Amino acid sequence: MIGTVIIVIVGLGLLYPFSSQGQELNSIKEKFSNTEFKFSEVTGIGFEEGVTRRDPSDVMKVGQTYYVYYTKIPDAEPKYWGAGYWGASVWCAKSEDEGFSWIEVGEMLDAGKKGTWDSQAVFTPNILYANGKYYLFYTGVKPTPGNADGDFENNNITDITAIGVAVSGLPTGPFKRVSGEPILKVSVEPENFDSYRVDDASLLYRNGLYWLYYKGRSLVDGHGGPAHTAMGVAFSKYPEGPYTKYGKELLERSHEVLIWPQGTGVAAFASLSETFEYAPDGIDFMSDKLNAKVEERAIAPGAFRPDLINPVVVGEGLKWGISMIPNKHECYLVRFDLISN
Repeated sequence: MIGTVIIVIVGLGLLYPFSSQGQELNSIKEKFSNTEFKFSEVTGIGFEEGVTRRDPSDVMKVGQTYYVYYTKIPDAEPKYWGAGYWGASVWCAKSEDEGFSWIEVGEMLDAGKKGTWDSQAVFTPNILYANGKYYLFYTGVKPTPGNADGDFENNNITDITAIGVAVSGLPTGPFKRVSGEPILKVSVEPENFDSYRVDDASLLYRNGLYWLYYKGRSLVDGHGGPAHTAMGVAFSKYPEGPYTKYGKELLERSHEVLIWPQGTGVAAFASLSETFEYAPDGIDFMSDKLNAKVEERAIAPGAFRPDLINPVVVGEGLKWGISMIPNKHECYLVRFDLISN
């Protein structure tokens, strides 16, 4: 299976570059080994009693305005445990001062119609601009099959997730689903790393293709699955798909997907190991791991990424973004900056 996918990728002209001059692995490792997250409060999408805001997207700049998309539950209840499955939808906020103060624009995407794959909730959004349109990627769930009350159980067995996409001519919508079907589904083979969960899309345009990084969990891992979450990737010639999975996990212990162009390669932050990682080809994060650990990690972070509007060959790296503060049913968002020790 994997060999077939690789042949398809090469046929599309995807020949991975090795590290260019000035981006050798040692210098990148030295950089991130001396880097930490610094957090600051923001207005507009910070703490609000009785409200959950969580799982921010990457931050996109259009003109002089910054946009972030996130999961919101306006009337969160104490029983809500924080996974974004009860009444969750996708919202947007904008900033004119590089993400220190925000104005909430409103809801961008609600749950799908009854009986559809995303009829229970939509959450963990991300954004990409391509071909004159804004593509809003999101995770969706339907009620757990067989649940008498029509609820989502999060039971680690039958209530799978999928990833969809909606499109708009404006960053503030309205967004319309491109299809009644998801663009990325769980694998049918139970032993695969993404047979139970696909979630947390993060997009990158590289070497003529759209790369959709995502996190996956396996049915085999059962209730211990969150500790085994890993990052994968799928490819397409078009932002709306169809996407072809690479076929195996790229980065272990990566429960929250944060990637960005770093030099001629791709950098990532693996949340469970709390480490910065790097792949010169965008795929091989594991052969020579950076394993650059931080003292305090950003939770569910989204990066400010200029390449979401203007794709780059050489990335400037990560400077700041928006992350989440877990607070039971009242999660909220903060700004983070990367600082050198």
